Amino acid sequence: MRHIDLREFSGLFKAYTELRAQENRTVSIFSVKGNITTNSRADIGGISARVYRSGSWGFASSPDLSREAITSVIKAASDNAAFLDSREKKGKDGLPGAPVTSENIFKTTKSRLSQKELVEFVREIDNHILKTYPNLSSRIVGLSCLDMEKALLTSDGSYSHSLTPRSIIRVSMTVEKDGQPVDLSSVYGGLGQFEDVFESPNAIYEGLRTHYEHLMKKREGVFAEAGVKTCVLDAELAGILAHEAIGHTTEADLVVGGSVAGPLLNKEAASPLVTLIDFANTALGQTCPVPVYVDDEGTKAEDAVLIEKGILRGYMHNKESAVHFGVAPTGNARAYQFSDEPLIRMRNTAILPGTSKLADMIASVDDGYYLIRPSNGQADSTSEFMFGVTLGYEIKNGKLGRAIRDTTISGVAFDLLKTVTMVSDDMKWSCAGMCGKKQAIPVGMGGPAIKCVVSIGGR
Repeated sequence: MRHIDLREFSGLFKAYTELRAQENRTVSIFSVKGNITTNSRADIGGISARVYRSGSWGFASSPDLSREAITSVIKAASDNAAFLDSREKKGKDGLPGAPVTSENIFKTTKSRLSQKELVEFVREIDNHILKTYPNLSSRIVGLSCLDMEKALLTSDGSYSHSLTPRSIIRVSMTVEKDGQPVDLSSVYGGLGQFEDVFESPNAIYEGLRTHYEHLMKKREGVFAEAGVKTCVLDAELAGILAHEAIGHTTEADLVVGGSVAGPLLNKEAASPLVTLIDFANTALGQTCPVPVYVDDEGTKAEDAVLIEKGILRGYMHNKESAVHFGVAPTGNARAYQFSDEPLIRMRNTAILPGTSKLADMIASVDDGYYLIRPSNGQADSTSEFMFGVTLGYEIKNGKLGRAIRDTTISGVAFDLLKTVTMVSDDMKWSCAGMCGKKQAIPVGMGGPAIKCVVSIGGR
């Protein structure tokens, strides 16, 4: 991103103002059965300003980063705020502010690979799959990189500069069974620029071997028996449950809009074994998949404890919702593009590990399922959810049995969490999540495995 000292423009701020320069740099390469179907690189950036007057917001943006354009954007946002204030006349107090200065740049020190070299990286993985697993009917290898670089200045004294990169390789394998396709996908990578995340193609070969073994078992798998079952949800499913079905209900703007979490504050919402947190940047001593140190309103990002030992303790806040609820902002205001206004968004949402061993959890189930990998899912403000499951196994008399075909789980998340009787002592993160609340944005989700009761679909 072109260097711009936003502090040169602070004299133009006439009210509470956020000035943000941002550039998203993306790379996308996909190979389908050895054919490169996508090969793109894009840089999208610009400047935006957001101004607050007595409860009314004015916003403006421009892809032009010249001094004249920045000056014009500040003026336009200020004029918009003044106009809306003159019509809406909300008469609200000012916003809370605690100035913070931060620089967090996750940039590689290695030589960057060219687009051609990245294409060859994908081809090498594809060739390995073709040679090693020749019975596949189809294979897809996708490489996706996103560098989000932001510089932010606020009128109440916050300044931050961040570069948060993510590098992902997705692999899908398909075989046929009785003329019907059976497929399975896996994801590798996470926080960091490509050269730091993937030293060479063979870094994922062991993962591909495990992927293939699961696929072969799934090919011979059976359909789950529909009904309410005792299940062990592995970390990926526990993570999507925490994000989609619980996390969204505890975003303060959705609480104001009537989500089910509103009446539950300081009441029982889950088993006492469940503590659920939206982590800002660090969890259990490790950097999270999407570390946020200062949000896009200039607030220092803090962990938001949503459920503590089964009790709903709080929500995720921006400055405005914090005023509404009489609490401190948590630093959850995030924007995806320079032209997007910050919204209350999750960062890294997960259940904390417990004390049980996964093997003991499986051994404790007489008749149920061990569910490992989700596909997609949906949930609403009541916490009612439905998630696809692409990888799982029967549990019979405490032992893993046959693999199962694609299925779904559904229910009401807050009810499900009250059935949790065991939580594993490990922690895993899903590294490639994108959340789509009005605007897409990278998120992390994860946690331990949980033993619970859930409704599972059948054939």
